[in-house]
Amino acid sequence: MKAAPIPADDAARVADLHALNILDTKREERFDRITDLVADVFGVKMCFVNLVDAERQWFKSTCGLQGVDETPREPGFCAHAIFEPDVMVVPDATKDSRFSDNPFVTGDFGLRFYAGTVLKGPAGRPIGTLCLVDTTPREFDSRQANRLKKFGALVQAELLRKS
Repeated sequence: MKAAPIPADDAARVADLHALNILDTKREERFDRITDLVADVFGVKMCFVNLVDAERQWFKSTCGLQGVDETPREPGFCAHAIFEPDVMVVPDATKDSRFSDNPFVTGDFGLRFYAGTVLKGPAGRPIGTLCLVDTTPREFDSRQANRLKKFGALVQAELLRKS
């Protein structure tokens, strides 16, 4: 498993995330409506609003995944995606050298497809993703990527909005 990059300024990125005061808060309908809609629009089994903390990935909202609030940062796909300039797409994780031996791929979870767009915090640093996940490989074209980015912008606006 290839570890996700950790940049030299990761402490500033994590501080940007913490400035939102959203980690470990209750689920909120405003996020759940979006993840439910996005999963339906793209026809995937799962959609997450995932925030990447120093040591973990914490889920603000999930559609299609019950009983999981967080996972370790290291094996997380989103920990990679937050450093991509565009939508990160993994059509078939079993064929991607970064993830083929990842426990989310080889284990019971059976992750095959991933697409994630970066969410940015108040200072503009990457703090998480809106991501699509499925247990079946799939293709993802530029039109779909643009649509995912637009949904990501909605999620980011909600994260930055004071409730």
